[in-house]
Amino acid sequence: MIDQKKCRDSFVVKTSIVLPPDTNNHGTLFGGKLMAYIDDVASIAAMRHSRKNTVTASTDSVDFLHPIHVSHAVCLEAFVTYAGRTSMEVFVKVIAEDLLSGERNVCALSFLTMVAVDQDGKPTHVPKVIPETDEEKGLFNSAAERAANRKKRRKESGNLAKDFGTGLPW
Repeated sequence: MIDQKKCRDSFVVKTSIVLPPDTNNHGTLFGGKLMAYIDDVASIAAMRHSRKNTVTASTDSVDFLHPIHVSHAVCLEAFVTYAGRTSMEVFVKVIAEDLLSGERNVCALSFLTMVAVDQDGKPTHVPKVIPETDEEKGLFNSAAERAANRKKRRKESGNLAKDFGTGLPW
């Protein structure tokens, strides 16, 4: 088994044109559609890195920085920035391009945690990450702080879930 892989080994690019059925009443891409695209490319990057099935454990915030209009191209880039024992942090950058003018904007950034699973759905070992570029090294070196924030947020979410429980009303 390969025990280390470079960030570029997991690199994914997905480009789509935004069509009217993908948009809201403002003529911009539905946020949920974009989040599905983000989860899709993160999953592919994690599977390329681990060569195993993966599940999404968490998505950090998705900040919508610019709207993505109908007839624009939306391009997502993703790669694994850090790996623990069974989990991987995946960085996703979303760029929109006005295909007529050529204007481009970074529209969203997101970090997801993906977990590699075996045939029984149990977490399984993943290779470590080797960052090469300055950007990759920066993301790699700041991953521990993001992981600590996720752990804290997960604990808070668990406490809220206990407080609200499963009683009615829904």
